[in-house]
Amino acid sequence: MTKFYITTTIPYVNAAPHIGHAQEFAEADTVARYRRSKGDKVYLLSGTDENAIKNVEAAEKAGIPVKDFVAQNSGVFEKLLRVLNVSYGQFIRTTEERHKVGAQALWRATKKEDIYKKTYRGLYCIGCELFYTREELTEDGECHEHPGRKLEVVEEENYFFKLSNYTEWLHELIESDSLRIIPHTRKNEILAFIGRGLEDFSISRPIERSKGWGVPVPGDPKQTIYVWYDALANYITALGYPDTKAELYKEFWFDNSDRVHILGKGVSRFHAIYWPAMLKSAGIPLPTLEFIHGYCTVDGQKMSKTIGNVTNPIDIISEYGADVLRYYLLREISAYGDGDFSIPKLRERYNADLANGLGNLASRISTIASRFSPILRVELDGDVEKKIKETKQTIEEKMKEFRFHEALSALWDLIAFADVYMNDKKPWEAGGRQNEIGNLATILYCVGEELRPFLPETAEKILKNVSLSPVVNVSKIETLFPRL
Repeated sequence: MTKFYITTTIPYVNAAPHIGHAQEFAEADTVARYRRSKGDKVYLLSGTDENAIKNVEAAEKAGIPVKDFVAQNSGVFEKLLRVLNVSYGQFIRTTEERHKVGAQALWRATKKEDIYKKTYRGLYCIGCELFYTREELTEDGECHEHPGRKLEVVEEENYFFKLSNYTEWLHELIESDSLRIIPHTRKNEILAFIGRGLEDFSISRPIERSKGWGVPVPGDPKQTIYVWYDALANYITALGYPDTKAELYKEFWFDNSDRVHILGKGVSRFHAIYWPAMLKSAGIPLPTLEFIHGYCTVDGQKMSKTIGNVTNPIDIISEYGADVLRYYLLREISAYGDGDFSIPKLRERYNADLANGLGNLASRISTIASRFSPILRVELDGDVEKKIKETKQTIEEKMKEFRFHEALSALWDLIAFADVYMNDKKPWEAGGRQNEIGNLATILYCVGEELRPFLPETAEKILKNVSLSPVVNVSKIETLFPRL
């Protein structure tokens, strides 16, 4: 049994969640459920990043005290996890006292020679909570992540982390796959970024600019810890750090375990470069794998709270159901690239794949099989046995690489195969050919099993009505996805 720790990023709470957040949550939950199905001991963490300056600005704009504002929006993010049926073990908020204690402990554990103070002047993006050089901006002088938002010229005295000390070590860490990055294109991007030379980065903000909101720098009440140095720590503070004897910390971070971060490409620098260097300096074990997904877009543009082109995923779940949204995000959008979201596309996928595909097959098979159940003995046809085996192998291979869309494609190939098999064999003729009906029931059972990580509610509806042991027994499955 492998111990498997998986995390989502923790979103800012300056606004309610959008479809892009649902995409990452669905991906993380699918991996967690899949690994559990393989017998691993899994712990899934999610939460919210509440100490950013952008949260303070949003609260002021709304006319709500910051503490109340972040609590309100944090509650909406946790609600999304619940209604999306995410099997998380814990939800961490960075305003919790335990996190503040842990973030300050990480600061204290950092090598003293890696932290220094200096005055700095630069272009600052509130959206990213990051200083940029002019070379990193668009021709219009804007951040690539937040088009249309001008950067601020900021000059202030901050603490800095000596990232430049870790250039060669980081390159070797990632090049050797000691920290594995998927997909390979993202790994190459990170290596290229390192190859251009790493600059030390700011890890604090003056209390005047943070308006007193955030985690105080240990020993310097005039500074708050920079949001990324604070936020990234959630991956270990949620497990009990700095208490290295805490049960969760020992089991899922300190001891031999898989430590996996799922994140969007816009924050890859922080997770693949800053975070490992911070942990190395503090003498803490590193993550083992980072999966970097693309963006959920609208008309080819990143979906963003700042831009305003967002869709409320909770409303979509309310209308169509959690499994419908999960299916769209996992199947329609390539795990390695960007993909557009729209209601018309969702409805198209719903009717074609869920109603006319899976739903229709489940109804056809269960209707005829329920008439002849139980079936005492089934000998699988050679082509059926081969197709089931190939499907399971393909899904296993694709899930190792986080290719959710290709794993689902393989499962829908099996659904199409079952349709053809049923139409060719016509098992309802001659009083019911029980062996062929048993073959179809076996396929449907396999579909239900393999569907569990992706569409858990639908899978349970299938498996509740189909059993293979000790005999094949099938009851009628009510319509899974009524046609729109």
